[in-house]
Amino acid sequence: MAKLVQFNRIGGPEVLTLNDVEVVAPGAGEVRIRVDAIGLNRAEIMYRDGAYFDQPVFPSTLGYEAAGVIEAVGQGVDGLAEGATVSVVPAFLQSRYGTYGTHIIVPASAAVPRPVHVEPTQAAAVWMAYITAYGPLIESGKVRPGDHVLIAAASSSVGLAAIQLANHIGAIPIATTRGSGKKQRLLDAGAAHVIVTDDEDLPARIKEITGGEGVRLAFDPIAGPGVETLALGIAPDGFLVVYGALDPRPTPLPNAQSYPALNSSTYTLFEITMNPERLRRAVAFVNAGLASGAIAPVVDRIFDLTEIAEAHRYMAANGQVGKIVITVTHDDVTA
Repeated sequence: MAKLVQFNRIGGPEVLTLNDVEVVAPGAGEVRIRVDAIGLNRAEIMYRDGAYFDQPVFPSTLGYEAAGVIEAVGQGVDGLAEGATVSVVPAFLQSRYGTYGTHIIVPASAAVPRPVHVEPTQAAAVWMAYITAYGPLIESGKVRPGDHVLIAAASSSVGLAAIQLANHIGAIPIATTRGSGKKQRLLDAGAAHVIVTDDEDLPARIKEITGGEGVRLAFDPIAGPGVETLALGIAPDGFLVVYGALDPRPTPLPNAQSYPALNSSTYTLFEITMNPERLRRAVAFVNAGLASGAIAPVVDRIFDLTEIAEAHRYMAANGQVGKIVITVTHDDVTA
């Protein structure tokens, strides 16, 4: 038997249950993975709450990331074999697959090789964060060495990844955080500057830091009316990229009446993970960074799979700096 986290109704962390399920064979184009660690993401809380673009099909599992070992491959799978150490990248819908379990089935296209020196807890903390940051900062070519990059809500795993990637390519990361409690940790994480938005005027500080020029790119997971404030700090012909929806209020489109000429867009990592060639480049870039040490996931706290509800409560409290990871114990599990 295997264990799988499932839920049968929309709700809070209490709806999550850890159930015994049969270990099944992967279908065509799929692999089965014996999971060692799982990375948690805000998208999973939104999915559980019914606030995600993809709606649950009950009984539903959930989860986008994991690290483990392939124990079976389905028909038509090339390049992956039993015994290979892999990570799972978000390249599927949670209504079809999930990673919260001891043994999981995922599309073979979502399983990528894991460097041998990367431990499971680190490997489970990589892909959602770094591919999300990789798209606008690296793949798009929008950011150049010497450019200032504004990273909103920077204490998240994606924000910390963006700080590292900006530094890696010679850009200058400016982090934002609401309160002063996380300021030093963001500086320690590599931010060149930190703006505490509850205490400081964001556009004024951006202009001060950039010598009046503004940032080349603002990378924002919040959305809502606050994008208008962000837009005031963007350089002419710069970029506003909104990759999340933490603020459920309507998001205005910055317009030519009020702002310098800028380019605004939304973004999700599926633009990378659902495109085989883009995903190949992203995996090569991130794995090279892991090998050189330029990329080093920040893990805030580790829970056991039996503590999944408490891990969701911890994430919802927004106190973390970095990734929340779940470890999986296999002592009592037989495949």
